[in-house]
Amino acid sequence: MPISPQDPHQAPGALKRLPLRKAAVLFIVAVSLCLCGLLYLQLEQSRRQDLAVAQVASSNLTRAMAQQAEDTIMAADLVLTSLVDWIQDDGYGAAQRPRLQRVFARRAQQLEQLHGLFLFDREGQWVITSLADLPRGNGVADREYFKFHQQNVSTVAHIGPAIRSRENGEWIIPVSRRINDRVGNFQGVLLAGIRMSYFDRFFKSFSLDDSGIMFLALTDGTLLARRPFDESLIGTSVAHGEIYQTLLPNATAGTAMLDSVVDGVTRLYGYRQLASYPLVVSAATSRETILQGWSERAFQSSVIVALVILGVGLFGWVFIHQVRNGERIEKNLRKAQRALEQIATHDSLTGLANRRLFERSLEIEFARCARQVSPVSLIMLDIDFFKRYNDAYGHVAGDQCLAQVAQVVKTCCQRKSDLAVRYGGEEFAVLLPDTDINGALAIAGQIRRSVIDKHIVHSGSPIGYLTVSLGCYSFIPNGNDSLETFIRRADAALYEAKNAGRDRAAVFSPEEGFAALMRSDR
Repeated sequence: MPISPQDPHQAPGALKRLPLRKAAVLFIVAVSLCLCGLLYLQLEQSRRQDLAVAQVASSNLTRAMAQQAEDTIMAADLVLTSLVDWIQDDGYGAAQRPRLQRVFARRAQQLEQLHGLFLFDREGQWVITSLADLPRGNGVADREYFKFHQQNVSTVAHIGPAIRSRENGEWIIPVSRRINDRVGNFQGVLLAGIRMSYFDRFFKSFSLDDSGIMFLALTDGTLLARRPFDESLIGTSVAHGEIYQTLLPNATAGTAMLDSVVDGVTRLYGYRQLASYPLVVSAATSRETILQGWSERAFQSSVIVALVILGVGLFGWVFIHQVRNGERIEKNLRKAQRALEQIATHDSLTGLANRRLFERSLEIEFARCARQVSPVSLIMLDIDFFKRYNDAYGHVAGDQCLAQVAQVVKTCCQRKSDLAVRYGGEEFAVLLPDTDINGALAIAGQIRRSVIDKHIVHSGSPIGYLTVSLGCYSFIPNGNDSLETFIRRADAALYEAKNAGRDRAAVFSPEEGFAALMRSDR
């Protein structure tokens, strides 16, 4: 097994400076991490506090919006309820229409949010309005609210998508009720048009940043009003947003940091669903605005901490640089010592262990295997007709041949404890701890076949290719064994393999003499 080189002559100063350098680095890192940790904790606490304050403000804002929306709709709904009861009791014939028109006008004037009150017959034609002149046109049979009441017997108030008034083009939110005759048949629709500008003025009464938004929508996601007002968005659906998809199914009110489905801006949303009507209100402030003050404080604190860390780091760098100079000198000395150790224990041509390392390893393995009562094996191998190879191809080619065979031997030694050795000239050895004779023969056969598989052309060999002969010996040391005897017996097996015709392996057995392993694979 390879022996790790020791450093008995290592300079005593290295033992002192190396821990000092590590201690200095650890101290600098610890101080920096503590400062960064304290900064992080302080900033995180401040950030959470700012967000908590913003959540409370957002929740209060949506509560105010919900209350205002509910009061606005309820006021219009109460007017519709009283008028529907009157109309269903007295009808809306020619005799009743002048009086109804005056009542409509008076009620519309009392509620500033109303664009007007409108009564439509069963065909969707104007019958009575709060306006002075009855509008002309094709009626409202195509409107969503009219179709809803025409197809549904419910008499509760219906809030439909925002529309443009056909009287003057103003955006209104329709709140309507169905009118039945005495037996419950559909007779028409009574509509209260709520000005969208009323909600717009209400929204503008709150202080929001330039990226903040407020909206009023139906529970199905249809957008009714929005700040900032964007006509192209009125009537579109926001039902695919996270408020409708995730939050509202779990809670009718709350706050959440979300990315807008309209413009992608991250905002803190407060939302609330009205209890009395199918409406949802929401107000949102951009995350950037909420954390603007925190960002400024974070920048200032970070600059201060960075300057402190820079100062500590600069001092540490100067200190460590001085230590490193001394370590660099010691490192170069140790590197040179390891190179000398490598030269002293390994063959420069093949990179395998040399005889010096081989003998040291033998002593160690003999002692270990004697303690553990474990076998140790040795394979000695020699390149067949190598002198002829050198004569035929030259010494340069001979060196290349040795390197190739050495690579084969090294590859076949798959365990870390196996040691491949260039024993001398064209002779190699393989030390196999904890391996019996059968294992040694298996590895010997693997080496022999691998060399043949290289197909190294050798005109001086009977088969035309380079081959090797191998000798194997294995025993269990007892603590008083001779290294020379161990090597000599494996070497004797090698010569027996050569005498038997080469390109084969032989085994030395003290009891049975030599046994040659014939080339059964050829």
